[in-house]
Amino acid sequence: MKIGLIGLGDIARKAYLPVLSEKEGVELVLCTRNEETLHKLAEQYRIEHRVQQVEELIALDIDATFVSTATEAHFEIAEKLIENGIHVYIDKPISLNLQETERIVQLAKDSGKIAMVGFNRRFIPKVKELKKHGKPSFLLMQKNRFAAPDEPRRFVVEDFIHVVDTLRFLMDSKVKDVQVQSLKKGDLLHHLIIQLIGEDCTAVGIMNRDGGVTEEIIEYSADHHKYVVNSLVETTHYHNKEKSISSFGDWEPTLFKRGFYDLVDHFIECVETGKEPAPSIEDSLITHEICERIVGMIE
Repeated sequence: MKIGLIGLGDIARKAYLPVLSEKEGVELVLCTRNEETLHKLAEQYRIEHRVQQVEELIALDIDATFVSTATEAHFEIAEKLIENGIHVYIDKPISLNLQETERIVQLAKDSGKIAMVGFNRRFIPKVKELKKHGKPSFLLMQKNRFAAPDEPRRFVVEDFIHVVDTLRFLMDSKVKDVQVQSLKKGDLLHHLIIQLIGEDCTAVGIMNRDGGVTEEIIEYSADHHKYVVNSLVETTHYHNKEKSISSFGDWEPTLFKRGFYDLVDHFIECVETGKEPAPSIEDSLITHEICERIVGMIE
Protein backbone atom coordinates (compact mmCIF):
# COMPACT_ATOMS: atom_id res chain seq x y z
CA MET A 1 0.00 0.00 0.00
CA LYS A 2 1.29 3.46 -0.92
CA ILE A 3 0.63 6.02 1.84
CA GLY A 4 1.38 9.73 1.88
CA LEU A 5 2.28 11.78 4.95
CA ILE A 6 1.52 15.46 4.40
CA GLY A 7 3.13 17.86 6.84
CA LEU A 8 6.27 17.08 8.84
CA GLY A 9 5.68 19.20 11.91
CA ASP A 10 5.99 18.22 15.55
CA ILE A 11 3.27 15.56 15.79
CA ALA A 12 4.22 14.01 12.44
CA ARG A 13 7.88 13.74 13.46
CA LYS A 14 7.12 12.44 16.95
CA ALA A 15 4.27 10.04 16.12
CA TYR A 16 3.16 9.32 12.56
CA LEU A 17 6.55 9.11 10.86
CA PRO A 18 8.14 6.68 13.37
CA VAL A 19 5.06 4.42 13.35
CA LEU A 20 4.45 4.46 9.58
CA SER A 21 8.11 3.91 8.76
CA GLU A 22 8.02 0.63 10.72
CA LYS A 23 4.95 -0.75 8.95
CA GLU A 24 5.52 -3.75 6.68
CA GLY A 25 3.80 -3.54 3.32
CA VAL A 26 3.65 0.27 3.41
CA GLU A 27 5.45 2.40 0.83
CA LEU A 28 5.67 5.82 2.44
CA VAL A 29 5.77 9.11 0.54
CA LEU A 30 6.67 12.32 2.40
CA CYS A 31 5.19 15.68 1.43
CA THR A 32 6.03 19.13 2.75
CA ARG A 33 6.91 22.47 1.21
CA ASN A 34 9.93 22.78 3.53
CA GLU A 35 12.66 21.33 1.32
CA GLU A 36 15.30 21.12 4.06
CA THR A 37 12.98 19.25 6.46
CA LEU A 38 11.74 17.00 3.66
CA HIS A 39 15.17 15.76 2.62
CA LYS A 40 16.53 15.54 6.16
CA LEU A 41 13.70 13.27 7.35
CA ALA A 42 13.58 11.26 4.12
CA GLU A 43 17.28 10.49 4.49
CA GLN A 44 16.92 9.75 8.21
CA TYR A 45 14.14 7.21 7.61
CA ARG A 46 15.52 6.00 4.26
CA ILE A 47 12.38 7.03 2.37
CA GLU A 48 12.84 7.25 -1.38
CA HIS A 49 9.73 9.13 -2.47
CA ARG A 50 9.47 12.76 -1.40
CA VAL A 51 7.44 15.63 -2.89
CA GLN A 52 6.67 19.24 -2.00
CA GLN A 53 3.15 19.64 -3.41
CA VAL A 54 -0.11 17.77 -2.81
CA GLU A 55 -0.62 17.57 -6.59
CA GLU A 56 2.69 15.68 -6.90
CA LEU A 57 1.54 13.27 -4.22
CA ILE A 58 -1.76 12.63 -6.01
CA ALA A 59 0.13 11.98 -9.25
CA LEU A 60 2.00 9.11 -7.56
CA ASP A 61 -1.25 7.13 -7.37
CA ILE A 62 -1.27 6.78 -3.59
CA ASP A 63 -3.95 4.82 -1.74
CA ALA A 64 -4.29 6.87 1.44
CA THR A 65 -2.83 9.91 3.15
CA PHE A 66 -2.20 11.13 6.68
CA VAL A 67 -2.84 14.88 6.84
CA SER A 68 -0.74 16.37 9.65
CA THR A 69 -0.35 19.97 8.55
CA ALA A 70 -1.33 23.17 10.35
CA THR A 71 -5.07 23.11 11.04
CA GLU A 72 -5.74 25.96 8.62
CA ALA A 73 -4.60 23.75 5.71
CA HIS A 74 -6.64 20.66 6.61
CA PHE A 75 -9.78 21.51 4.67
CA GLU A 76 -8.21 22.39 1.33
CA ILE A 77 -5.90 19.37 1.38
CA ALA A 78 -8.53 16.85 2.56
CA GLU A 79 -11.04 18.12 -0.01
CA LYS A 80 -8.52 17.75 -2.84
CA LEU A 81 -7.50 14.24 -1.74
CA ILE A 82 -11.05 12.91 -1.42
CA GLU A 83 -12.06 14.44 -4.75
CA ASN A 84 -9.14 12.54 -6.29
CA GLY A 85 -10.29 9.23 -4.80
CA ILE A 86 -7.81 9.01 -1.92
CA HIS A 87 -8.66 7.82 1.60
CA VAL A 88 -7.76 10.39 4.29
CA TYR A 89 -6.75 10.44 7.92
CA ILE A 90 -6.94 13.99 9.31
CA ASP A 91 -5.36 15.24 12.51
CA LYS A 92 -7.96 16.78 14.77
CA PRO A 93 -9.75 19.05 14.14
CA ILE A 94 -10.91 18.64 10.56
CA SER A 95 -11.21 22.42 10.44
CA LEU A 96 -11.70 25.37 12.77
CA ASN A 97 -14.77 26.16 10.63
CA LEU A 98 -17.79 23.88 11.14
CA GLN A 99 -19.09 24.40 7.60
CA GLU A 100 -15.77 23.17 6.20
CA THR A 101 -15.90 20.18 8.53
CA GLU A 102 -19.41 19.35 7.33
CA ARG A 103 -18.22 19.62 3.72
CA ILE A 104 -15.47 17.03 4.30
CA VAL A 105 -17.90 14.67 6.04
CA GLN A 106 -20.36 14.93 3.14
CA LEU A 107 -17.59 14.50 0.55
CA ALA A 108 -16.40 11.30 2.24
CA LYS A 109 -19.96 9.99 2.41
CA ASP A 110 -20.71 10.78 -1.23
CA SER A 111 -17.43 9.35 -2.54
CA GLY A 112 -17.40 6.21 -0.41
CA LYS A 113 -13.84 6.99 0.68
CA ILE A 114 -12.55 6.27 4.19
CA ALA A 115 -12.15 9.44 6.24
CA MET A 116 -11.03 9.35 9.86
CA VAL A 117 -10.12 11.98 12.46
CA GLY A 118 -7.10 11.53 14.72
CA PHE A 119 -8.67 11.26 18.16
CA ASN A 120 -5.82 9.19 19.59
CA ARG A 121 -7.17 9.04 23.15
CA ARG A 122 -9.80 6.55 22.01
CA PHE A 123 -6.90 4.19 21.26
CA ILE A 124 -4.83 4.75 24.42
CA PRO A 125 -4.76 1.43 26.35
CA LYS A 126 -5.34 2.98 29.79
CA VAL A 127 -8.30 4.99 28.46
CA LYS A 128 -9.86 2.14 26.45
CA GLU A 129 -9.73 -0.28 29.37
CA LEU A 130 -11.92 2.04 31.49
CA LYS A 131 -14.92 0.96 29.43
CA LYS A 132 -14.43 -2.62 30.61
CA HIS A 133 -15.43 -1.54 34.13
CA GLY A 134 -19.07 -0.86 33.30
CA LYS A 135 -21.07 2.18 32.26
CA PRO A 136 -19.96 5.26 34.21
CA SER A 137 -22.30 7.42 36.25
CA PHE A 138 -19.76 10.23 36.56
CA LEU A 139 -16.72 11.27 34.52
CA LEU A 140 -14.19 14.02 35.06
CA MET A 141 -11.41 14.93 32.66
CA GLN A 142 -8.85 17.69 33.14
CA LYS A 143 -6.40 18.69 30.41
CA ASN A 144 -4.52 21.66 31.78
CA ARG A 145 -1.68 23.70 30.31
CA PHE A 146 0.94 25.97 31.80
CA ALA A 147 0.37 29.68 31.11
CA ALA A 148 -1.17 29.38 27.63
CA PRO A 149 -4.50 31.27 27.33
CA ASP A 150 -5.78 31.53 23.75
CA GLU A 151 -8.64 32.95 21.72
CA PRO A 152 -11.81 30.91 22.32
CA ARG A 153 -12.19 29.16 18.95
CA ARG A 154 -8.62 27.90 18.84
CA PHE A 155 -8.71 27.01 22.55
CA VAL A 156 -11.84 24.89 22.10
CA VAL A 157 -11.73 23.50 18.56
CA GLU A 158 -8.01 22.81 18.34
CA ASP A 159 -7.24 21.61 21.87
CA PHE A 160 -10.27 21.17 24.15
CA ILE A 161 -11.83 19.04 21.39
CA HIS A 162 -9.77 16.13 22.79
CA VAL A 163 -11.61 16.49 26.12
CA VAL A 164 -15.02 16.61 24.45
CA ASP A 165 -14.35 13.58 22.29
CA THR A 166 -12.81 11.49 25.08
CA LEU A 167 -15.75 12.20 27.38
CA ARG A 168 -18.20 11.26 24.60
CA PHE A 169 -16.27 8.04 23.99
CA LEU A 170 -16.31 7.07 27.67
CA MET A 171 -19.92 8.14 28.33
CA ASP A 172 -21.12 5.75 25.66
CA SER A 173 -24.45 7.56 25.44
CA LYS A 174 -25.95 10.46 23.52
CA VAL A 175 -25.21 13.93 24.86
CA LYS A 176 -28.58 15.46 25.72
CA ASP A 177 -27.40 18.81 27.04
CA VAL A 178 -24.25 20.93 27.34
CA GLN A 179 -23.53 23.43 30.11
CA VAL A 180 -20.59 25.85 30.00
CA GLN A 181 -18.67 28.07 32.42
CA SER A 182 -15.58 30.01 31.38
CA LEU A 183 -13.20 32.82 32.24
CA LYS A 184 -12.32 35.20 29.44
CA LYS A 185 -10.00 38.18 29.86
CA GLY A 186 -10.02 40.50 26.90
CA ASP A 187 -9.81 38.36 23.77
CA LEU A 188 -8.26 35.36 25.52
CA LEU A 189 -9.92 32.38 27.20
CA HIS A 190 -8.15 31.35 30.39
CA HIS A 191 -10.20 28.42 31.62
CA LEU A 192 -13.22 26.39 30.60
CA ILE A 193 -15.52 24.00 32.45
CA ILE A 194 -18.26 22.04 30.69
CA GLN A 195 -20.87 19.47 31.64
CA LEU A 196 -22.09 16.94 29.12
CA ILE A 197 -25.39 15.49 30.28
CA GLY A 198 -26.16 11.97 29.08
CA GLU A 199 -28.46 9.09 29.98
CA ASP A 200 -27.65 8.29 33.65
CA CYS A 201 -24.23 9.91 33.26
CA THR A 202 -22.72 13.34 33.84
CA ALA A 203 -19.33 14.17 32.33
CA VAL A 204 -17.31 17.18 33.40
CA GLY A 205 -14.48 18.54 31.27
CA ILE A 206 -11.98 21.10 32.53
CA MET A 207 -9.15 23.00 30.88
CA ASN A 208 -7.17 25.59 32.80
CA ARG A 209 -4.59 27.31 30.60
CA ASP A 210 -3.58 29.81 33.27
CA GLY A 211 -2.22 27.38 35.84
CA GLY A 212 1.10 26.10 37.03
CA VAL A 213 1.28 22.71 35.36
CA THR A 214 0.62 20.80 32.16
CA GLU A 215 -1.34 17.69 33.11
CA GLU A 216 -4.06 15.29 31.97
CA ILE A 217 -6.25 13.36 34.40
CA ILE A 218 -9.37 11.23 33.87
CA GLU A 219 -11.66 10.08 36.70
CA TYR A 220 -14.12 7.28 35.89
CA SER A 221 -16.78 6.25 38.44
CA ALA A 222 -18.88 3.11 37.88
CA ASP A 223 -20.59 0.61 40.19
CA HIS A 224 -19.00 1.99 43.39
CA HIS A 225 -15.54 1.85 41.86
CA LYS A 226 -13.37 4.82 40.91
CA TYR A 227 -10.53 4.72 38.40
CA VAL A 228 -8.11 7.61 37.95
CA VAL A 229 -5.89 7.67 34.86
CA ASN A 230 -2.95 10.01 35.31
CA SER A 231 -0.97 11.34 32.32
CA LEU A 232 -2.67 8.62 30.22
CA VAL A 233 -0.21 5.96 31.45
CA GLU A 234 -1.07 5.02 35.05
CA THR A 235 -4.40 3.91 36.57
CA THR A 236 -5.28 4.04 40.25
CA HIS A 237 -8.30 1.95 41.29
CA TYR A 238 -10.27 2.89 44.41
CA HIS A 239 -12.91 0.61 45.97
CA ASN A 240 -14.19 0.92 49.52
CA LYS A 241 -10.94 1.46 51.46
CA GLU A 242 -8.70 -0.36 49.00
CA LYS A 243 -6.37 1.19 46.45
CA SER A 244 -4.29 -0.38 43.68
CA ILE A 245 -2.09 1.05 40.93
CA SER A 246 -1.41 -0.36 37.47
CA SER A 247 1.06 1.02 34.95
CA PHE A 248 3.02 -0.03 31.89
CA GLY A 249 6.24 -1.99 31.93
CA ASP A 250 9.46 -0.01 31.60
CA TRP A 251 10.05 -1.16 28.03
CA GLU A 252 6.67 -0.30 26.54
CA PRO A 253 7.19 2.34 23.84
CA THR A 254 5.67 5.78 24.40
CA LEU A 255 3.81 5.72 21.07
CA PHE A 256 2.06 2.49 22.12
CA LYS A 257 1.12 4.02 25.48
CA ARG A 258 -0.34 7.04 23.67
CA GLY A 259 -2.36 4.96 21.22
CA PHE A 260 -0.58 5.79 17.97
CA TYR A 261 0.32 2.24 16.94
CA ASP A 262 -3.29 1.05 17.32
CA LEU A 263 -4.64 4.23 15.71
CA VAL A 264 -2.48 3.91 12.59
CA ASP A 265 -3.17 0.16 12.35
CA HIS A 266 -6.92 0.78 12.57
CA PHE A 267 -6.95 3.34 9.76
CA ILE A 268 -4.84 1.15 7.48
CA GLU A 269 -7.04 -1.87 8.22
CA CYS A 270 -10.15 0.17 7.33
CA VAL A 271 -8.57 1.23 4.03
CA GLU A 272 -7.58 -2.36 3.23
CA THR A 273 -10.93 -3.93 4.13
CA GLY A 274 -13.35 -1.07 3.40
CA LYS A 275 -14.85 -1.17 6.87
CA GLU A 276 -16.02 2.00 8.63
CA PRO A 277 -13.52 3.48 11.11
CA ALA A 278 -14.33 3.85 14.78
CA PRO A 279 -14.86 6.68 15.31
CA SER A 280 -16.69 7.13 12.04
CA ILE A 281 -16.42 10.49 10.32
CA GLU A 282 -20.08 11.13 11.22
CA ASP A 283 -19.36 10.43 14.90
CA SER A 284 -16.39 12.81 14.82
CA LEU A 285 -18.69 15.46 13.34
CA ILE A 286 -20.80 15.30 16.53
CA THR A 287 -17.70 16.18 18.57
CA HIS A 288 -17.01 19.14 16.26
CA GLU A 289 -20.66 20.26 16.56
CA ILE A 290 -20.48 20.23 20.36
CA CYS A 291 -17.28 22.28 20.24
CA GLU A 292 -18.99 24.79 17.95
CA ARG A 293 -21.85 25.01 20.46
CA ILE A 294 -19.36 25.63 23.30
CA VAL A 295 -17.63 28.41 21.33
CA GLY A 296 -21.01 30.03 20.71
CA MET A 297 -21.89 29.92 24.42
CA ILE A 298 -18.53 31.48 25.36
CA GLU A 299 -18.75 34.28 22.80
